[in-house]
Amino acid sequence: MAPFMLILTSDEKYYPVFWKVVRAWAYFLIYGMGFRLKVEKEQEIDRNKSYMFCANHASFIDPWILIAMSKNPIVFVGKKELAKFPIFGFFYKKVVIVVDRSDLESRKKVYEEAHKRLKNGTSVAIFPEGLVPAENVVLAPFKNGAFSLAIEHQIPIVPQVYYDGKRLFSWDFFKGAPGTLRVKQCEFIETENLVIGDKKKLKEQTYNVIYNELINDELYMKDTNRPNNEREFKSLL
Repeated sequence: MAPFMLILTSDEKYYPVFWKVVRAWAYFLIYGMGFRLKVEKEQEIDRNKSYMFCANHASFIDPWILIAMSKNPIVFVGKKELAKFPIFGFFYKKVVIVVDRSDLESRKKVYEEAHKRLKNGTSVAIFPEGLVPAENVVLAPFKNGAFSLAIEHQIPIVPQVYYDGKRLFSWDFFKGAPGTLRVKQCEFIETENLVIGDKKKLKEQTYNVIYNELINDELYMKDTNRPNNEREFKSLL
């Protein structure tokens, strides 16, 4: 697909077409690996609006789930390390807002680029944990960036909950299997009339929505509380 990608990433005006191609590829990956999507939506997206998508991050399959779910073009904010992969990294840098979280200037450029994309009607997706946490962590603390941008542009937060990526497509080489990936798109959190001083409250509200869904899911918690997780986590410290 590289020749098509070279054309579709050459100019921002092609991004809506690029998104359709990537969505088709996302479905191919998900279903081709033996997974099925089971999606519950408390609220539907308006095709003519921009949103801030926020989801828990437990697996490399998560971005592909988010892509498959949205007909609206979305641009991701992603870590710079993924840009190092051959071929994939080349296109990644063209379509993702890449951030080096240890570099203040890099973080400032993320805001500038996100502002530009949002003005053009594209939505933004951020995994607000900023990382894939250890498997014994239900949900890691959220970073501020997604919520500052959502308030500044007065766009709704779309909380999405991914229950099964950690269990079925784990970072653990010896774990995982084909199965159903359950996803819930929760009711949107509006930011209209909020000011930047409300950022902490908005972040906590979004965190609580996702956390409460996860902690009340039997399969997710059974996997999160595996007996060897605590030992594995300590070995990483």
